[in-house]
Amino acid sequence: MAENYKLVDAPVEQPLSMHPKKFALWLFIVTVIMIFAAFTSAHIVRQADGDWLIYDLPQMFWYTSGIILVSSGFMHWAYMAAKKDKPEQVKIALTIATLLGVVFLFGQLEAYSQLVDQGVFFVGNPAGSFVYIFTGVHGLHLISGVIYLIYMLISSFRYKVHSKNMLNMEMSATWWHFLGGLWIYLFIFLLLNH
Repeated sequence: MAENYKLVDAPVEQPLSMHPKKFALWLFIVTVIMIFAAFTSAHIVRQADGDWLIYDLPQMFWYTSGIILVSSGFMHWAYMAAKKDKPEQVKIALTIATLLGVVFLFGQLEAYSQLVDQGVFFVGNPAGSFVYIFTGVHGLHLISGVIYLIYMLISSFRYKVHSKNMLNMEMSATWWHFLGGLWIYLFIFLLLNH
């Protein structure tokens, strides 16, 4: 007796997929988060030991925080303009975001001079060391972000940034927004723990 079997089309689950470059970026972001989590944890532990220098955060940190937020807004505008195939807007927004990134870096250097004026140095007291490490390591990452924005700006002038070629735009926007968010986290942490 032959049995009739009916094949049932079972839904095929699609594996989660992500472009390998995006995956690498997210792995790097997680690594950076872990580094700064370690730094802030070490700060809290060391601060509890005492002999902690009390100092005022540089006024420039307030300005650079505003600058990085505005820059992130322009980066979002560039991203949305690229999705809508508006190349002139992409160029304008990326130019402003990049320039604000450079202004942020120079503002951080000015903040160092404000710290020095208060007698807060990299060596001498751990409180000073931590503020320089936080801002210096973040600054190095921000330099990489500015370089990426310059690359995207050049690409936009070559009309390589558009709705059908969004990978690098998405990655640069993700990295830039992350760096802005990281700075805001560090600034709030320093406000609460200096």
